[in-house]
Amino acid sequence: ILYSSIIQRRFGNTNSNKVEYFDTSSFVEKLENEGLTRQQSEAIMNSLSEVINNSLRNATSDFVIQSDIDKSIYTAKVDISKLKSELQMVERSDFNTLKIENERLLTEIDKLKQKLNEEVKKTQGGVKLDINLEKGRIREETSGLELELTKTGTRIESEIAGLRTQMETIKSQILQYMIGTLTGVGALILGNYLVSFETWFFYSFNQILKKISIL
Repeated sequence: ILYSSIIQRRFGNTNSNKVEYFDTSSFVEKLENEGLTRQQSEAIMNSLSEVINNSLRNATSDFVIQSDIDKSIYTAKVDISKLKSELQMVERSDFNTLKIENERLLTEIDKLKQKLNEEVKKTQGGVKLDINLEKGRIREETSGLELELTKTGTRIESEIAGLRTQMETIKSQILQYMIGTLTGVGALILGNYLVSFETWFFYSFNQILKKISIL
């Protein structure tokens, strides 16, 4: 209570130059009763009052400074708390933003995967179709080639058969010609042989007859 009254007096009477913190008149009277003069009592009272004023002034000054420090500390704590709250809010906001962005990226990645799978399936389907078409074309070409080969083989066999027939005909003709030629040659040889034999025979027979006639 005394300290509060001191503070109240200290800051409540800012217009007065001197503040009394005790009953000075009563204190002077007590000193006079102890045998001191009025002047001595007032001098002691003034000195004591000044000492008390200085002491209380320093104390109140220290109190105000400590109060300001406490206030500053409190303000700093409040600011730190606010900053912490703001940082937490920013962190939560950033986390939520990152989470949303991450979800968006995951969604985009899923879409890209789906699109890529569709493109791959389309490509595979197109490749399979092209392969099937190519297989069909190759089959057709192979069938055509086989047919051509069959036709060519048949034609070659037919031509070979024709050649064989021609060769047989030629062989027959050659044999006939050879037989005819040999027959003619044989006839000529035989005719010449017979003529020669006949000439020799008649010559020999005449010689024999001549020898017989001589005998």
